[in-house]
Amino acid sequence: MDDLERRLRDSFARQTMMETLGASMVEAAAGRVVIAAPVAAHLLQQQGSAHAGLAFAIGDSAAGYSALSVLPTGAEVVTVEMKINLLSPAVGDRLVAEGRVIRPGRRIVVVGAEVWAETGTARKHVATMLGTMVPVEG
Repeated sequence: MDDLERRLRDSFARQTMMETLGASMVEAAAGRVVIAAPVAAHLLQQQGSAHAGLAFAIGDSAAGYSALSVLPTGAEVVTVEMKINLLSPAVGDRLVAEGRVIRPGRRIVVVGAEVWAETGTARKHVATMLGTMVPVEG
């Protein structure tokens, strides 16, 4: 594990919300982070699919950590804007959010995330996100 991945994973480990959701950081590299969470019984909406809040939470974190990955050591980021388009009911065993940097910058970092519902090897695109992160001092 390189220093960048260690820094991202250490920060992620301090996110109690992700722990509550059972989420884990699956991949971490410069400009791209993948976070997954099980579709547990306590994370469903009334029709039986994963609640959109789960998709949003892991998508926001994946996008945020992708932004952090392109900033200097010691920096942190906060979300100032995040849009989500829900494409399909999130039915599956787990949700996987793939965050990426669209445009890095000193004052803002534009990010995106795609969220997928997975069951075994089957994968369905359930959400797409676009947002803005702002670097802050750590």
